[in-house]
Amino acid sequence: MAPVRPRTTPPRPTAPAATAPGAVTATPARAPRPGPAASLRGLALAGLATVVWSGSFVTSRALHDSVPPVQHAFWRWVIALVAVAPFGARQAWRRRAVIRRHARYVLLASLLGVAVYNTLVNQAGLTTPAATMGMIMAASPVLMALFERLGGTRLGVRRTAGLLTACAGVFLLMGGGAGFGPGGLWMIAASCCFAGYSALLRRRPAELGGAAFLFTTFLVGTVLLLPVQAADLAVHGAFRPTAGTVLPLLYVGVASSAVAFFAWNRAIALIGATRAGIVYYLQPVCVAALSWPLLGERTGLPQLLCMTLILAGVVLGTRSRP
Repeated sequence: MAPVRPRTTPPRPTAPAATAPGAVTATPARAPRPGPAASLRGLALAGLATVVWSGSFVTSRALHDSVPPVQHAFWRWVIALVAVAPFGARQAWRRRAVIRRHARYVLLASLLGVAVYNTLVNQAGLTTPAATMGMIMAASPVLMALFERLGGTRLGVRRTAGLLTACAGVFLLMGGGAGFGPGGLWMIAASCCFAGYSALLRRRPAELGGAAFLFTTFLVGTVLLLPVQAADLAVHGAFRPTAGTVLPLLYVGVASSAVAFFAWNRAIALIGATRAGIVYYLQPVCVAALSWPLLGERTGLPQLLCMTLILAGVVLGTRSRP
């Protein structure tokens, strides 16, 4: 009688383990190149943020004698926090474990992009025309490209050429009578902060969505401004709320903060800080176009020629292939 062989069953395939809420998942070291549709969306979002932010430079200049810079920044972010809370507060609470694990990253992004950057812009607005502020700020894409290059991103010949062309237009614009007053140093510091913030966006935790990230950084940045706000109130007193002060603050809080920052962050996720930064070169053009009818700051022929050079650099540098 033949021995009975033990009956064996093939092992059942196991389903992949579910990822626990808030767990950090591995992400590839280098993001894939976006397709044409994603590139187009990224460029459009970067352009939207740039146009909206141009109005904030005009607002900073318009409020320079009625709202102190720190109070301007503080109430901007309070309004922005209220505007984005319905979309990001619940998501941020659900991702609180991720936020705690990346607390230093969130703190640095909030410090550079929220608490410090806008305060420096408002401080520059005390003495510097809006058009000049936009021209100096347009140099920040050079720092964005530098930060990305240090991170290992290849820029390519065409993109580098567009970057340098637009940068040349900015410097010619500054040297053609735009001036460099005391606020110029504040704007240089602001451009460094904004470039650092933009470079940090590429390292945002994948589990922290756009709305949750905005709400968290707006909240942390507002908290960081609280002691400075208290000191400023003790020195200068509170500004007088009127239609001429509240309406501009609503604009910078809702449009320039909630809308523009979401568009910019999404643009960098799609096309990277370097290509988005080249679109950002349009800012002095937009600021000059707005400051003329709203503030009476006229733009001459040399400035217009330099702006044409900036536009040429933007077109060259934002092509799909690097």
